[in-house]
Amino acid sequence: MPAAKKTGQQTLVFRNPPVIVVSGTVVGGKEAQGPLGKTFDLVIDDPYHGEKSWEHAERRMLEDAAKTALKKAGLSQQEIDFFLAGDLENQILASSFAACSLGIPHLGLFGACSTFYEGMVVGAVLIDGGFAEKVLVAVSSHCCTAEKQFRFPTEQGVQRSLAQSWTVTGAGAVILASQGAGPVITHATVGKVIDLGQGDPTNFGAAMAPAAADTIVRHFQDTGRPADYYDLVVTGDLGIYGRELAQGLIGDHGYQVEGRFTDCGILIYDHDKQDTHAGGSGCACSAVVTGGYLLQQIQTGKLQRLLGVGTGALLNADSPKQGETIPGIGHAVVIERR
Repeated sequence: MPAAKKTGQQTLVFRNPPVIVVSGTVVGGKEAQGPLGKTFDLVIDDPYHGEKSWEHAERRMLEDAAKTALKKAGLSQQEIDFFLAGDLENQILASSFAACSLGIPHLGLFGACSTFYEGMVVGAVLIDGGFAEKVLVAVSSHCCTAEKQFRFPTEQGVQRSLAQSWTVTGAGAVILASQGAGPVITHATVGKVIDLGQGDPTNFGAAMAPAAADTIVRHFQDTGRPADYYDLVVTGDLGIYGRELAQGLIGDHGYQVEGRFTDCGILIYDHDKQDTHAGGSGCACSAVVTGGYLLQQIQTGKLQRLLGVGTGALLNADSPKQGETIPGIGHAVVIERR
């Protein structure tokens, strides 16, 4: 009888760990000016990216990230089995147009800002299960498209609250393969939707923190691993205040992650100089930080084991106006250096 590929309630164990062979990252000018600026592949200073609208710019950035990954891997589009992609635009439109341009069999995903990690989970399942040899995972977000959809018209210049995050303009992609050189995905913990009643669309960190903490605690419980098994535990885009909330919730369950727990939304911007308030958010936040800085840290041996948790606030443009709360989700992926 084959070894079980699930441990505990929510954690998958990959017996043939998929390899992250390459990544491709594209960011805007603000992101390039942050502390991780040198870790990205391509910088787009023009928020329109030479296109007629922000939405067209976003879909082009998504294509750029995917094509950058393909070029670095020396692969053609025809050699990829599946293209897993998502974004924050209504009905993941940027991903659909990018998929049309790339011509790769496409599975559209939406987990809000957790979509990149959700894509890695699904891609790893496809490869470990023998359904694919190579999978391209990509996501995008754009500050201007997200602001006008979820908050206020960008041109209106509404004052932002201190708890509000700044949506990352960019796109990130990784190619997962059954063979090759690079870090491997060994485990994934699929999160549950958690809603503790937070309904403020300017404070996504508070909405997502309970779900992030729940997934991290569940991962430790399912695997029997202590917090210090990992060199770093990193969430997607809780920001400064959400990370503090999540750390407290994790500590309430007896797991002390202080000193090894950070957030992509904190890493990508300079909090003191860039006026991003709570930090970064958006689908691209975890994608470009993971695909750039974090994978480089693993490849150079500075990190051996990483627990990454993509986080998402599950709202739409109308739900806060109708008095709905904002549920959160978190999906965890273990990336290890071989």
